[in-house]
Amino acid sequence: MKYRKLGKNGPEISIIGFGSWAIGGSGWASAWGDQDDQLSHDSVRAALDVGVTFYDTAAVYGLGYSEEIIGKALKGDRDKVVLATKCGLVWNENQTISKNGTFDSIIREAESSLRRLGTDYIDLYQMHWPDTDLNAPAEETMRAMDKLVQDGKIRYVGVSNYNVPLLEESLAVRHVDALQPPYSILRPAVEKEILPFCLEKGIGVVAYSSLTSGLLSGNYTYDTKFEPGDWRSRNAAHTGEGLRKNVDRVDKLKVIAARLGISVPQLAVAYVVAHPAITSAIVGVRKPSHIIDVLPAVDVTLDEATLSEIRAIAAI
Repeated sequence: MKYRKLGKNGPEISIIGFGSWAIGGSGWASAWGDQDDQLSHDSVRAALDVGVTFYDTAAVYGLGYSEEIIGKALKGDRDKVVLATKCGLVWNENQTISKNGTFDSIIREAESSLRRLGTDYIDLYQMHWPDTDLNAPAEETMRAMDKLVQDGKIRYVGVSNYNVPLLEESLAVRHVDALQPPYSILRPAVEKEILPFCLEKGIGVVAYSSLTSGLLSGNYTYDTKFEPGDWRSRNAAHTGEGLRKNVDRVDKLKVIAARLGISVPQLAVAYVVAHPAITSAIVGVRKPSHIIDVLPAVDVTLDEATLSEIRAIAAI
C-alpha cells in the first residue's frame, strides 16, 4: 500500500480507501441488496491486513447499520485507521430520508454516529450532500463542524458532492480538509473546475465511485440485469442504451489494461489516483476480493499519452 497526506492539514491515508455503502445491507441508503454481515466483517479485516487505513461510511448507509458493522469490525484497531463518516441525511420513523445541514442537526447526528461506531472521536466528518431541503447555508453547517472539532468529537472536516461556490462559502468559515466527489474514468466532470480548485486551496480529495458502481469491473455485458432492489436497475448508466455505451467503452479500456498487464479495475483506480489533487480512491467493497484485486493499482504509473487515450475513450 502507499499513503498520501489528506490536503494541507490532514493525516496520511492509504491511496485506496474502503467504501462501505453496500455493507449497510438491503433497503434505502444501501439499495445494493442483501449483504452477509460476516462477509462484511471479513472484508474490513482483509483490507486492514493489506494496509488499507482509510474507511469511509455514512450514517444513512443502511440507516446506521453500516456504521455499526464498521465499528465492530475495527474494534481493537481504532488507532490504526482513519475513520470517516457523513452527516446531513436524516430519516424519520417511516425511513423517509431528508437533507438537513442545520447546526443542531449536525451536532445531534455526530453523537449518534459516535455511538454506532463505538468510538469517542471521528477522524473525518463529512457533510454528505448540500442541504437543498431546509436550505441551511453552507456556513451554518461549517459552524457546527467547527464546534465539533473544538469539542474533540471530530478531527477533520469534509464535505461531499459540493461544487466550487459551496466550497468557497464553507472556506469563509473554516478550512475544509477534504472533498468527496464522484470521480472515475466514466465520470470525469470534476477534472475541469473542482479538482484544480481543491489543489489550489489545499483541500484533500477522496474520490468515490472509482469503478462507477461496477461499470469498470469489466464484468458487464449488454445483457447484464440488476435485481429490482438494486438502485442500478433504475440508473441510466447501468441500463438500456447507457449500459451499451459503457460496455463498449470498457471493451476499449480492456485493450489498454491488457497492454499494461493489469485489469480494468486496476486501470480505473490508477487513473483516479494519477490526478495530483487526489489523495485516495474509494473502492466499494462487499467481499475481500473487491479490495485485494485492485491493490496492484498502487504501483501503476500512467504516462500522459495513456491518460489521453483513456480520456478519449470516455468521451466517445
